[in-house]
Amino acid sequence: MTEKIVPARDSLLDRIGRRMARKLNRQSSGYQPYTPSDFPTLCRVLRPGDVILIEGSERISNAIKYLTQSTWSHAALYVGDVLPEPEDGSERPRLVEVNLGEGCVAVPLSKYQTFNTRICRAAGLNEEERAQVADFMIGNLGLRYDMRNIFDLARYFLPTPPVPIRWRRRMLAFGSGDPTRAICSSLIAQAFQSIRYPILPERRAESSEYAAREIYHIRHHSLFAPRDFDLSPYFRVVKPTLEDGFDFREIEWGERAEAEL
Repeated sequence: MTEKIVPARDSLLDRIGRRMARKLNRQSSGYQPYTPSDFPTLCRVLRPGDVILIEGSERISNAIKYLTQSTWSHAALYVGDVLPEPEDGSERPRLVEVNLGEGCVAVPLSKYQTFNTRICRAAGLNEEERAQVADFMIGNLGLRYDMRNIFDLARYFLPTPPVPIRWRRRMLAFGSGDPTRAICSSLIAQAFQSIRYPILPERRAESSEYAAREIYHIRHHSLFAPRDFDLSPYFRVVKPTLEDGFDFREIEWGERAEAEL
């Protein structure tokens, strides 16, 4: 006789964690992209291994942007056409990201069609190294966010905590300290570290002690924030419109259009 396996009951912390995650993932009121996204051009320019930074619109996004003093609250990695097309005929997932309440998942690029985004491209990588970075992220699909880390979640309910600037970044390290459970960009940072690609610069002799401590702290806990890819001297900011052959002479200005009437 086969023994029936009864799934373990969720703990109280699990239930509380899921409820907190749902609230943090709610949309903030009044969010609108600063500029409209040129989605077709974005799709043409992206290459596997590119990091896409997103200005999120959820409640948790406001907290991360404040704590990191940055426009960017979320990051995802573009993996290209490696993943199979869904059987239902929907759009192929081309991004791998870590989401609160979901863990590491693959999503279609159109998810961020209407968001403010920025492409950060690691300089000097060959196609094989790009594939290795993408494979690292794909290999972690299914990695779960531990909803029992209540302290990790609770800090995001204070989008503007009354703490000095020098402590704000360190608030990301509260709780479990597990990089895959704290912030989305930490797993992407690990993907690049797996091929020994740098993100933060080495400490310079003339840098302040405060800056040196922050860099060491971030490296030690692997708590990279989305802004680190934007500010990194080793990642190039790619602007789709310029990459696609922008010519300002082709712009139709208002006065020219009126003169032709």
